[in-house]
Amino acid sequence: MTQLPVPRIEASQFDELDPRQYILIKGARVNNLKSVDVAIPRNKLVVITGLSGSGKSSLAFDTLFAEGQRMYVESLSSYARQFLGRMEKPEVEYIKGISPAIAIEQKVNTRNPRSTVGTSTEIYDYLKLLFARIGHTFSPVSGELVKKDAVTDVVNFILSQAEGERVMILAPLLIREGRTQQEELSILLSKGYNRIMINDEVAAIEDVLENPEGYSQSGNQIFILIDRAGVKHDDEDTQYRLSDSVQTSFFEGEGLCIVQVVNGERKEFSDKFELDGIIFEEPTVNLFSFNNPYGACKRCEGFGKILGIDPDLVIPDKNLSVYDGAIAPWRTEKMSEWLVPLVRNGVKFDYPIHRPYKDLTPAQKDLLWTGNQYFQGINDFISELESQTHKIQYRVMLSRFRGRTTCPDCRGSRLRKDASYVKVAGSSITDLVLMPIQDVLEFFKNIEISEHDRQIARRILTEIETRLEYMTRVGLGYLTLNRLTNSLSGGEFQRIKLATSLGSALVGSMYILDEPSIGLHPRDTQRLVGVLESLRDLGNTVIVVEHEEEVMHAADQIIDIGPEAGTGGGHVVFQGNWDDIRSRKNEGSEIVENPDMKSHTLDFLLGDDTIPVPAVRRKSLHFLELKGARENNLKDVDVKIPLNTLTVVTGVSGSGKSTLIRKILYPALMRLKGEFSEDVGRFDQLSGSVDRIESIEMIDQNPIGKSSRSNPVTYIKAYDYIRQMMSELPLSKARAYKPSHFSFNVDGGRCEICQGEGQVKIEMQFMADIYLKCEGCSGKRFKQEIQEVQYNGKDVAEILDMTVDEAIGFFRESEPKLADKLMPLQEVGLGYVGLGQSSNTLSGGEAQRVKLASFLGKGNSHKGKTLFIFDEPTTGLHFHDIKKLLKAINALVDQGDSVIIIEHNMEVIKCADWILDLGPEGGEAGGYLTFAGTPEEMTKLEGNYTADFLKEKL
Repeated sequence: MTQLPVPRIEASQFDELDPRQYILIKGARVNNLKSVDVAIPRNKLVVITGLSGSGKSSLAFDTLFAEGQRMYVESLSSYARQFLGRMEKPEVEYIKGISPAIAIEQKVNTRNPRSTVGTSTEIYDYLKLLFARIGHTFSPVSGELVKKDAVTDVVNFILSQAEGERVMILAPLLIREGRTQQEELSILLSKGYNRIMINDEVAAIEDVLENPEGYSQSGNQIFILIDRAGVKHDDEDTQYRLSDSVQTSFFEGEGLCIVQVVNGERKEFSDKFELDGIIFEEPTVNLFSFNNPYGACKRCEGFGKILGIDPDLVIPDKNLSVYDGAIAPWRTEKMSEWLVPLVRNGVKFDYPIHRPYKDLTPAQKDLLWTGNQYFQGINDFISELESQTHKIQYRVMLSRFRGRTTCPDCRGSRLRKDASYVKVAGSSITDLVLMPIQDVLEFFKNIEISEHDRQIARRILTEIETRLEYMTRVGLGYLTLNRLTNSLSGGEFQRIKLATSLGSALVGSMYILDEPSIGLHPRDTQRLVGVLESLRDLGNTVIVVEHEEEVMHAADQIIDIGPEAGTGGGHVVFQGNWDDIRSRKNEGSEIVENPDMKSHTLDFLLGDDTIPVPAVRRKSLHFLELKGARENNLKDVDVKIPLNTLTVVTGVSGSGKSTLIRKILYPALMRLKGEFSEDVGRFDQLSGSVDRIESIEMIDQNPIGKSSRSNPVTYIKAYDYIRQMMSELPLSKARAYKPSHFSFNVDGGRCEICQGEGQVKIEMQFMADIYLKCEGCSGKRFKQEIQEVQYNGKDVAEILDMTVDEAIGFFRESEPKLADKLMPLQEVGLGYVGLGQSSNTLSGGEAQRVKLASFLGKGNSHKGKTLFIFDEPTTGLHFHDIKKLLKAINALVDQGDSVIIIEHNMEVIKCADWILDLGPEGGEAGGYLTFAGTPEEMTKLEGNYTADFLKEKL
């Protein structure tokens, strides 16, 4: 192992350092940190690395960020502090030179069904503003621009006439309900009007009232004569008079004003926003807000989905032609009557009835639904069924083809239909939110608008373009602004928050990031590094908790915490940059200040420790075969997945990996096994050796329990054993304590102040919620009398505070069964986790490994019959821990199970028996199967991103 000098910063040195240049942490003892002294240079990119559980997050989040948050609260008024004043100071002697702290963590902390990528990045707020300011409304009937006339437009028209030309300003006479024409004219007279125009002649109102028969009004509209004037171009008084008269005309005519040039043209003006007989809404911010009842689509109420006819249920097999029965409801003898006219008359309008549905043009597919003069389409057929719902057979038939579908009115954009009539540079806001972000960026880079509009929107356009630019730079150009936030992975959500932070361009802050490279293909990691450098170059201190080698290469400084995890960690093992690492490698330094401090990180970086490539790749005789996968961006993918092997699915972010495995394969297999599952993505057929799988286990990064009381020891069912063991002790029997007295989930032995949580949640209105130690039990969770029951000197709270490693050592001799139950947690690299550590403090990767441990601990009853699906299991793992994880996963394959891993980590990819690579790009340019085979075969590929990085590893 590489043994390097451990930097020692003496107290005297600390006092000499300038807090304007360094963040100085002295004597940090949070969690497992062993009185750590560290000086972090300000305005640099600093990577904190080390084994999982070595104390990285304790230093970055629980010490630095917690102190930054506490100092912010200290700066508030005493009135505000009374609500938040109980924030505890991290266990540390002092921290100097700290800046305002912003933490960007992994958790997707929104489950709001209305939160989208656009709203969480603030891009959508700017889009709403842009369309409200410079959007132009076009009529869906004629395609003409809808505009209303202002008083100045009318006056300008009058003044455009020749000098001295005579004009009349008129308003239509409107007969109000309940009045006669005579009464209306009398009221006009009382208002001071004297003349009207009737039969294109001007007449006095008094004359008309005295002799109504003398004026034939049949079919002629009567106009009120508001004013008569001669055109004088440079006379201000005339302009004021005309403006006043036009205003009056709009009032009397309820929005209409007519200008009659004497012996010339008559022109009508309207101050209503209307065209083609439709009154349109004027663009306002609320018109484009789907979170507001005014702007939300009336049909889907702003959710984007409705319960309607699902086109994929109507046409389930896209390989069939119309003639071969592609339209499922028309396959029965009775309903085939609907198909006959199309088959007979298709030749008349050149319709390809023998061409597979998937090969039809969009217009030809559309025609099937809408129909024409020769045949009635599917829409007419559905309408007919809906009109017959009093008959049960029609109700049953309709239910077969119903599903949650995209709302046809708003196309899934959640906005009211008429919001899409408003356009900027030819595109509506609906068009933009449904495009991939990279295409939206291209649209705004090449936007062509008038100079007047550009002046109005200059600042808004800059903000939109900057934010879109950052989104593509963090590798999220394949997402749409309409994508729901709760459907994103932890890594995607974190990178969205990173892009948002960059967009807001803060300076002089301290950004603390939790593994931003998660979920990124190595190709995109290089882009991410550029973004982190931009954040630093703005004048911020960027501290990244990270295991990715690429990010370490770019760091101004690397701080390695270790040497081991849990109680064996908590020391600064190494602090320096790449040059320091290389120079020590070249010198072959043997100087060791502390022989126990061995850096696992440097061992891997310098090649002294590696994850070995398997000597042989396992072959399989049995496969699952999935055909025609086309959900999201998948392009009719056919794929064979070998069983009893380790299969790794790779590809750049957004290429379709999760869609293929999580949205199609997993739910489709669950349905075949008769187990209820979520909606299955669109595909044609799943065949092969399905009968060789008895159970399917999805091991993802979702939390291991809904409640904050759930923890690793309850999840692997070891806590039942501990409660039983504690209830059998002599003191428990004397006091008649049952196992339930040692549970923090039910009344009895738990502390009633915190309900067995050990901490109390303080809800903050404008910051993240704060958790404080319960004052009743001092965070122990149990009543004092329960804590008096001790096993070998430890009460139940102290047992729960042990790490897995400590507990295995403690129980190895006296309770070997319990130690065996805990062993799987140690095997998957979670020896450092506390037995009673709350599940909501576990990272996604840790939660995933707890699930894996629970399967290893079960001693799989279906040996050789389980399919395990892992979604990026290396999340949050150091190289050293990946080595352990691969050993545990290979143990599953060796006992005959099948494993599929969605992964970007090259160490895992090189250990696969079989690789499926999707791509070539993310989003619309992805969704193809670009390779299937062994890692060795893959390295022969040219121009494949995964292959390029894999060559370095093999």
